[in-house]
Amino acid sequence: MMVLCFLSRTLQLARHSSSPLGRQLCSASANKPVLTLFTKKPCPLCDEAREELEPYKRRFILQEVDITLPENSVWYDKYKYDIPVFHLNGKFLMKHRVDIQKFEDQLMKLELQNDGNQ
Repeated sequence: MMVLCFLSRTLQLARHSSSPLGRQLCSASANKPVLTLFTKKPCPLCDEAREELEPYKRRFILQEVDITLPENSVWYDKYKYDIPVFHLNGKFLMKHRVDIQKFEDQLMKLELQNDGNQ
């Protein structure tokens, strides 16, 4: 499904759509795990992490949180010396570098749970 490639903007529009495609997009993406990247600019390690995760991008939704924004001061206080930090579906997963094996294991576990819930 090519439409899922530009998911976040499309999803916002799809949620408000009454079309079958819009509803289909919402339900398809609702089952995808959300990987949250806590970052700031510049962050060369974050750039490396994004590249490492590139082969998996169709299996999750990437949400980035800029910890330097005033509304994210709690995350700044917590992670200012540790970025990149990743949460998977709201739970801490890893920091400093991508642990591909850990990421794959957790992603697969979530995908199996989602398949069982359908």
